Amino acid sequence: MTALTLTPVRIRTRRPVGVSIAAGFLALVVTAAALAPVLAPYAPDAIDLSASLAGTSADHLLGTDSSGQDLLSRVLYGARSSLVAPLLLLAVAALLGVTLGVLAAWRGGWVDAFVSRLTDVMYAFPGLLFTVLIIAVFGTGMTTSVLALGLAYTPTVAKYTRSLALSETRKPYVDAYRVQGMGGVRICALHLVPNLGRAVVGYLVVLFGEALMSLATLSYLGFGAQPPSSDWGLMVQEGQAAVVQGAMLPALVPGTAIAAVVVSFNVVGVWAADRLGREG
Repeated sequence: MTALTLTPVRIRTRRPVGVSIAAGFLALVVTAAALAPVLAPYAPDAIDLSASLAGTSADHLLGTDSSGQDLLSRVLYGARSSLVAPLLLLAVAALLGVTLGVLAAWRGGWVDAFVSRLTDVMYAFPGLLFTVLIIAVFGTGMTTSVLALGLAYTPTVAKYTRSLALSETRKPYVDAYRVQGMGGVRICALHLVPNLGRAVVGYLVVLFGEALMSLATLSYLGFGAQPPSSDWGLMVQEGQAAVVQGAMLPALVPGTAIAAVVVSFNVVGVWAADRLGREG
């Protein structure tokens, strides 16, 4: 009798419908932001006082604000800064947080204790308050907001990276490279950090929606983007006065855009983090 050999079959799980819808919506938003000069019917800073607070029409599909600026055009152009700024924020947090987390896990001892106490001190301040304190020193603006929030998110990324790196440094391949005479910096840069990449990227995807909301909050408070920017958070702040006059669209349109993108990124982020965690 011939022995039967069983070939393992890899079962591919289907992507949930909600995740597909959220991913499709995000792809549409990114495409619209990239093609804003082509899709926008007007320039984002084009003022037409005769069309102030106009409702939806063939000329203005989403209405206008108090200055007669077309809301659709402003939302399309505003998507650029509203999506790029969180990426830069998380890049700053990842660069600093991963470095601190890996350093603490690799060196241990007083270095680990110092990094842990440093992140605990940063945690003692609410993230928004910490950011406002930095902005109060260096001034308002999107660049300052991105750097300040990047520092505020650093301890979160550092603690997560440290927890992953602690278990990774105990694996046999680390000792094998040490026996071969490879230095700690090379081991961490060439092997340890790349092995943590999937989990860290998944975690950053989950943080993207929160980062976008934090930047929009700073712009709404007047600390982030400044006029005549069409950043979504600033648009909500500028449209707030129109609500008293009964015009909801100037605040509702950018506010809905923020909420829809944040929810979509949270849905896709949780799914992506779960997949990356299982495949890593």
